[in-house]
Amino acid sequence: MNIPSIINRRSIRKFQNTPIEDEKLHAVLEAARWAPSGNNKQPARFIVVKSEEIRHALCQADHNQTWMMTAPVFIVAVADMTARVSADKSHPIDEQSPDWELKRVIRDTAVAIGYLLLEAVNQGLGTCWTGFYTQSDVRPILGLPEDKFVVGIIPIGYPAENPEPRSRRPLNELVRYEKW
Repeated sequence: MNIPSIINRRSIRKFQNTPIEDEKLHAVLEAARWAPSGNNKQPARFIVVKSEEIRHALCQADHNQTWMMTAPVFIVAVADMTARVSADKSHPIDEQSPDWELKRVIRDTAVAIGYLLLEAVNQGLGTCWTGFYTQSDVRPILGLPEDKFVVGIIPIGYPAENPEPRSRRPLNELVRYEKW
């Protein structure tokens, strides 16, 4: 089996103090842009954060995970409800929102994040998808309107660690055929 990006991907929590080249960051974002989405609505939006002040505020909002600050860049993945609902019909959304369209834009944005994470490995970069925050804590930091939903904050940079692979359940425990 030859799928090195998937097998080699790790959640990195220690990064080198080395800037990311613009072309590598662009390649990672380009991979996310090409991710599939339902009805090709493309709801995933990305905010690249290099500012130490904003990264620190995001780190605090993300349950004060101080290790995040070792990454030189954060990519904030945002699901845009207006990709599925016209801007004049959108309304505030948060973790309690039952909207079907919100679930769809979150799902599609999660797929784009997966592509982003795998391309980061191809570029020699490390990432860790974080999500231990609330919308109300993150929105003011980034100036996000209430009809946007932050799906993940992804610290990205050159790894300063090489964690061992974590165990995975055997495929026969995860896969069923035809029915449950």
